[in-house]
Amino acid sequence: MKLNNFLKKRKYTKIKLKRLKSNHFALKATINGVKGQFILDTGASNTLVHDEHAKLFKLEVDNNEDVKVTGAGAENMDSQVSKKNALKIGKWSQSKTVIVLFNLSHVNSGLNNFDIDPIDGIIGTDILKKGKAIIDYNKKHLYLKLP
Repeated sequence: MKLNNFLKKRKYTKIKLKRLKSNHFALKATINGVKGQFILDTGASNTLVHDEHAKLFKLEVDNNEDVKVTGAGAENMDSQVSKKNALKIGKWSQSKTVIVLFNLSHVNSGLNNFDIDPIDGIIGTDILKKGKAIIDYNKKHLYLKLP
């Protein structure tokens, strides 16, 4: 039995991934009704949106809550939190999604070195865990379990 058929019987939906020249996987996602381009990052603990795109994605910042973001080559970088956002990836969706606003200029600068258009954000492990994600690296598909 093929993986796609096996997972479809278990109520998973298939999302096409695009391999970028940088070797990252990219996908389209919609936040609060606005479509964007995102990198899939299994090492990112949170889903992030470039802080310059807060208004574009209709993200309301919770000024009472700040988080420190750490990652490869950076630590304790300031960010802001937006709660209760509608996230849709393919047919999979979740309301009340927490999104971290973070300056992704350094990421887009690195992607620019590969002539890759800027991204709007990163889909992180928080969403992959909630969606019980399975990644088929060979066929370039992300599977998320429908509720």
